[in-house]
Amino acid sequence: MSEDKTNSFLENYSSILLLLGGIVLGSLAGLLFGKDVEVIKPLGDIFLNLLFTAIIPLVIFTIASSIANLQKSDKLGKLFGVVLMVFLVTVIISAIVMIIGIFIFPVDQAVFLAKSSLVTTHNSTTDSPVTQLLTVNDFYEILSRKNMLALILFSFLLGFATLNAGEKGKDFARFLHSANEVMKQLLVIIMKGAPVGLGAYFAYQVGIFGPQLFGAYAKPLAVYYGMCTFYFVVFFTIYAFFSGGLLGVKVFWKNNITPSFTAIGTCSSIATIPANLEGAQQMKIPAYIRNLVIPLGAPLHKDGSSMSSIVKIAVIFAIFGKDFTDPFTILTAIGITIIVSVVEGGIPNGGYIGEILAITIYGFPMEQALPAAMIIGTLVDPIATLLNANGDLISAMMVTRIVEGKKWLLRENEIN
Repeated sequence: MSEDKTNSFLENYSSILLLLGGIVLGSLAGLLFGKDVEVIKPLGDIFLNLLFTAIIPLVIFTIASSIANLQKSDKLGKLFGVVLMVFLVTVIISAIVMIIGIFIFPVDQAVFLAKSSLVTTHNSTTDSPVTQLLTVNDFYEILSRKNMLALILFSFLLGFATLNAGEKGKDFARFLHSANEVMKQLLVIIMKGAPVGLGAYFAYQVGIFGPQLFGAYAKPLAVYYGMCTFYFVVFFTIYAFFSGGLLGVKVFWKNNITPSFTAIGTCSSIATIPANLEGAQQMKIPAYIRNLVIPLGAPLHKDGSSMSSIVKIAVIFAIFGKDFTDPFTILTAIGITIIVSVVEGGIPNGGYIGEILAITIYGFPMEQALPAAMIIGTLVDPIATLLNANGDLISAMMVTRIVEGKKWLLRENEIN
């Protein structure tokens, strides 16, 4: 019996243990060898490039096939409404939690001893920001992870077009479903290299960026990491309890391990989509919900980015000696975080549109404020991605609770 239990444990957790082992070894290598560890960075880059390449068709086929295989009914409209409501509410709650943290542990101007010399450039274009966000000029551009919102919109339209085609679109719907299954198997193959790839990536991150965690940005970083940890443990448990009671809490924390390590290791919500989809399947979340919420949440729903937006604004206010506690400032900051949650890409270091928006609205000098926001954004990326990615998983549970009823998890467990 003991041997059977051991074999069962290894069968269920072998991938997690391998992934964790790779991350631990990579972190130790980064600490021991510092910048010299950069020699193994290509291993991590190759793994991530393969992952990112496969993600694009996965998103297209997952969303399009999910919609194409739905039955036309009021259920579809209700599902979208529930998804957007859950995304919006959790983003606002996360922002408020971080604001409370800033009130309790204020960021002092004295923390910043000198202005950063970091220089950045931005490409100018004649297109409006909304146009760039939702559309591209040519079809090939939509196949880039830099245009994820445009890709999502196209995938939705493709799915609805297939749905509206009715009987004539059945063959194409079957193609979408088949392609979705093939892409999932491709990702299974790619993820076999995750322990080596993520280990190398972790080694590089620790070796190159670890020392930057100390110094002038230590206090805001400590506040951010502390409040994010609190939000992750406490509020995600509350969300899980709302979704399925004590069983929901148990199911969530049991099945979010691989998505969590993938999110931290890749610093990418999009790269975590496969792990989230697998976790959601293990949680017994219905396919029509998980195949919609998780790919859609990767670029649109970001609790971690919401909280980092608040910290960045607080830091900028501290640098210029301004009062962050003014009610108008707070309300504006919450509004900005909602926009930031949408416009920031789900890829590592995915753009600074949100920071530019905040700086512009508050009227701070761009050349002085933006570098500080960029530094904070870079250093908080791992735990921000953890909240972003896990937020999609817990949102899928809450959407299921609302759409399928409070006993959905009990029914699924009885069936299985």
